[in-house]
Amino acid sequence: MFGASRAQQGPPLTNPRIVTTHGPESFVSRLVSTGLGSPWEVTWGPDGFLWVTERVGKRVVRINPATGNQSVAVTINDVYQTLAQDGLLGMALDPDLLKGSNRDYVYVAYTYDGDPGSGVLLRMKVRRYTYDRRTERLSNPQDILTGLPHGTDHGGGRLVFGPDGKLYLSRGDQGSNFLANYCNVNHAQDLPTAAQVHAADWTMYQGKILRINPDGSIPADNPVINGVRSHIYSYGHRNPQGLTFTPGNRLFDSEHGESIDDEVNLVLPGKNYGWPLIAGYQDDQSYVYANWSASAPEPCASLKFDVLNPPASVPRHKESELQLQDFMPPARTFFTVPNGYDFRTLGNATVAPAGLEVYTSPAIPGWRNSLLLTTMISGVVFRMSLTDDPRNPVGAPVAYFKTLNRYRDIAIAPDGIHFYVATDPDGRTVGPDGALTRELANPDAILEFVYAAPKQTGGPRPSSATAVRLRP
Repeated sequence: MFGASRAQQGPPLTNPRIVTTHGPESFVSRLVSTGLGSPWEVTWGPDGFLWVTERVGKRVVRINPATGNQSVAVTINDVYQTLAQDGLLGMALDPDLLKGSNRDYVYVAYTYDGDPGSGVLLRMKVRRYTYDRRTERLSNPQDILTGLPHGTDHGGGRLVFGPDGKLYLSRGDQGSNFLANYCNVNHAQDLPTAAQVHAADWTMYQGKILRINPDGSIPADNPVINGVRSHIYSYGHRNPQGLTFTPGNRLFDSEHGESIDDEVNLVLPGKNYGWPLIAGYQDDQSYVYANWSASAPEPCASLKFDVLNPPASVPRHKESELQLQDFMPPARTFFTVPNGYDFRTLGNATVAPAGLEVYTSPAIPGWRNSLLLTTMISGVVFRMSLTDDPRNPVGAPVAYFKTLNRYRDIAIAPDGIHFYVATDPDGRTVGPDGALTRELANPDAILEFVYAAPKQTGGPRPSSATAVRLRP
């Protein structure tokens, strides 16, 4: 819930996503491949191909970046997909893939129907496949972790390997306490008991980042939180959709805020990232936690959901009233706005962050050790320099690659000058006039951006609403 608008001193407020700093570098763009089934993950493989998961298509596809030719590595018929945030999601290539170590493994995270009867019990699993370099196919499926809760919204689902050889999986809060799920209890702050962990009851694995052994077991050095060791590495997350490790072994995530405060976080073991009690910084700015599931005396089911104006029966708490153990503020927000911000007129102050990668190459001057963040509503890739300051580890965002598309994920070629971006099939993005539009230039595609040179100085810079169409 957000603070009501009130009169402001000074200039009128504007939506911060419309005012974006653009970088001076030039890039040449190209449409690589089209006709994908909602590409969700794209990563550069050791074979020089782009490995892509199709959320709706239920396939892992290898794409030749030079020709755009697609080769299906596997179709996973077990995937259950009917909604906007389910299906075949994250993928992690074993660090030893194609290195002759007999660990030619590929791990995927996807949703499935856990009800053997006629109903649907939506769950997520992590599965391991073995890649056959002769047939170029994935086979020998092995489920390593099953029964993870999954709902109709905020599923997370990003899967990466850490430098420690562990798998890290992001789990969203299932959209609880919001929109169609507003009467569901939000468990992002709740932690499992030892009995639940022993019984493989993963109910509380919502709004968490998990750390998993490659065989699915709980690492012996996982943090003990509230007296219990589980797969949980950190908690208090809303919808983390990006995960990446930096060369200094720091883990960062990107996650969606409600209508403000999309976040990039430095993720540390055992830390609490605040949601749903705190959104962004603990600053009482344009957010008050409203717990719809605890409505009394009027039951929640009798109420009409309104994120801006909850009824009096819904308990509310200011961020400053809450004392959270091990709270960790975000490294960067997109965007924090004051209490006078008019959401109904100006719209949400968000960018819809998705994939997150670290750039380590010296190929582009000034880019080394940066985070690259794809966004869906803004339709840009933000670059943020990393710092050694633990209190301010991420620099100011600079926008690149603006097109009339929703950017889901990004892969970086080893040469450091080729970038590959996966686009969503549908949804809203910022159009040429700064307003939101559902007209997308290149849905279900892979786009390539190649570094050319610094732009000539002295000329005008395009605004963040400038759209470059890549339609052939």
